Amino acid sequence: MLEARNLTKVYGEGESETRALDDVTLGIDEGEFVAIVGSSGSGKSTLLHMLGGVDRPTSGRVLLNGEDVYARADEELAVFRRREVGLIYQFYNLVPVLNVVENMTLPVALDGRQVNQQRLQNLLDVLGLRGREGHLPSQLSGGQQQRVAIGRALMNQPAVVLADEPTGNLDSRNSAEIMQLLAKSNRELGQTMVVITHDEEIALSADRIVAVEDGRIVSDERIRS
Repeated sequence: MLEARNLTKVYGEGESETRALDDVTLGIDEGEFVAIVGSSGSGKSTLLHMLGGVDRPTSGRVLLNGEDVYARADEELAVFRRREVGLIYQFYNLVPVLNVVENMTLPVALDGRQVNQQRLQNLLDVLGLRGREGHLPSQLSGGQQQRVAIGRALMNQPAVVLADEPTGNLDSRNSAEIMQLLAKSNRELGQTMVVITHDEEIALSADRIVAVEDGRIVSDERIRS
């Protein structure tokens, strides 16, 4: 469903040139839960951003259901990110003046579309946010804020959810809960999921572990069928 072909990303020129990704090829099937691991600076976040249409590659292609993501103009890419990709970061990036429901439905509102109320109510239940619909981010714990961020990523029923260290800003208990929620979204909602993590225990909850080093994939191991 999602494929990277010979992806290369180069920053700078000459002596200051940095090759963040170096001829990376990767395929992800619909419904898979893939963990990408690697040390700081290995290129794993760059790879995630390339897959999500966030940053154009220097060369290579990203295909979603056979369509070249980067054949789109910048404005079309922005729509692609809202509708086809759910992005989750360790810093929740919630709008402070919007409540839980407003933050979760923001991608739909930006498109001027009607909110799927059944989808919203289901997500509130799955994410344990029932009763907090009217709360602002400042009235929520870190774990609850990350749940809202996950709900926002899932609201549009995207083709794929891409999470960059989604538990990096949380304590161990909340980290475990968030990963359980992502795994539940994968299993019960059939959501294709790609998660970057440095936590081995978190990685082991995925179907596959892809290790990145110096901008290259050095291993790709299936741990669950």
